[in-house]
Amino acid sequence: MRSATTIAFKRTGSENEGKPPEQDPGNDSAEEKQEAPILRPDHEAKDIPLITVANMGNQTFREPQSTKEKLGHRRIDEQGAVSYKKVPTNALMQAIQLGISNSIGSLASLPNRDVLLQDFEKVDIVAFPAAGSTITPSHSFGDFRFRTYAPIAFRYFRNLFHIKPADFLRSICTEPLKELSNAGASGSIFYVSQDDQFIIKTVQHKEADFLQKLLPGYYMNLNQNPRTLLPKFFGLFCYQSLGKNIRLLVMNNLLPQTVTMHEKYDMKGSTYKRMASKAEKSKMYPTLKDLDFLENHKEGIFIDPIALDTLMRSISRDCLVMESFKIMDYSLLVGIHNVELGIKERAEQKELSCGEVRPSTSRDKEKVEVTLSKDSGDRNSDEHKVLQEKFSVWDTLDGDVPHGGVPARNSNGDRLVLYLGIIDILQNYRLLKKMEHTWKAILHDGDTISVHNPNFYASRFLSFMNEKVFKKGTAHLAATTPL
Repeated sequence: MRSATTIAFKRTGSENEGKPPEQDPGNDSAEEKQEAPILRPDHEAKDIPLITVANMGNQTFREPQSTKEKLGHRRIDEQGAVSYKKVPTNALMQAIQLGISNSIGSLASLPNRDVLLQDFEKVDIVAFPAAGSTITPSHSFGDFRFRTYAPIAFRYFRNLFHIKPADFLRSICTEPLKELSNAGASGSIFYVSQDDQFIIKTVQHKEADFLQKLLPGYYMNLNQNPRTLLPKFFGLFCYQSLGKNIRLLVMNNLLPQTVTMHEKYDMKGSTYKRMASKAEKSKMYPTLKDLDFLENHKEGIFIDPIALDTLMRSISRDCLVMESFKIMDYSLLVGIHNVELGIKERAEQKELSCGEVRPSTSRDKEKVEVTLSKDSGDRNSDEHKVLQEKFSVWDTLDGDVPHGGVPARNSNGDRLVLYLGIIDILQNYRLLKKMEHTWKAILHDGDTISVHNPNFYASRFLSFMNEKVFKKGTAHLAATTPL
């Protein structure tokens, strides 16, 4: 008689296989330790080899293409496709639109009321299975969950700037968003709505967490300082799928693409290494820094006395708010439209349209393309003006100045229109920054470096803007020239 033989089978999959993943929005460490499957729409999945990873059970995913360029969580493969945390950005965009549409639509059934303290901590979570559910449509992006932070509070912020739910949805969810190619130093993804009104930016967990803590103070500031230059926040969301948490912040678009920005400056009030790189300066319209401004505008920019007093009071009040929350490392973003250069560019464009001039160099062609894109954007300029009017803090009677623009002049007498806003306010002065300031102060002049304690940072920032950047003068735009 044969002896009985026992054969043991070892299960290779996880014992939690088939169950939805446990999501912990406060823990990003798990995201970095375990690579998760990539979600791709069916039409993007061609010719991508399938592989199976043993430690992930029998889950199958598509191997990403070799990375050509990487910055933070943002990657660009050899074919030029962009992904964020290995989720293709075009698939992410459509999932975002689906989630925001559901979130804003669900608020319609809730009556308007005063904001309560607990509203700032409220989080709504909706599951979006690919097959659809009783409250969500079917889709091709894979199962995901969508979190909406402080929905009642952000509805109040949108109402404060007269943004109706239908207008908000029309801007963000009805047409594909435009993805900006310049990711900035952080490797964030930026989407812009087709009508040029809103920006959707990916933010890190610590930034999203800090914004949630900031919301009560932000609420007070909007009511006490209606001319604030702080960003206009209209929504905070989180896309969750297979261990990936992608947090998204909706803001106003400070620099409208329908107006050519001939100069852009990101200024912190610091002079230590605050100069744009050669690569940045090689761009047609680079983003310059403090030392570049001091070189290009040695005498500053001239603004009418009443407007300047109003501007500096607003900056001072904003600095006080940020100082109270121990915020530092923020910048004043200044976009400058030169009216005289705009007139010249339109004249060149008119000549080109008549076939009298041909661009001879690649830089000329780039300039023509920018001008033509601006002209095509004029179709949306009226719509932009209407919505820009809603969250503009500057009411000008000059017909030459678009809403949101501040009239000014440079030392040559050229008429300028300034677009101003304080950016990067979600940086809290914590231990890491304290240590960074300490060793930089040892090597260099501690008063000139950008990393500083919030009290000194606010004082230096305000002094730099008041003494170096903005000066009292005549800024009236006398000629009637449309922008």
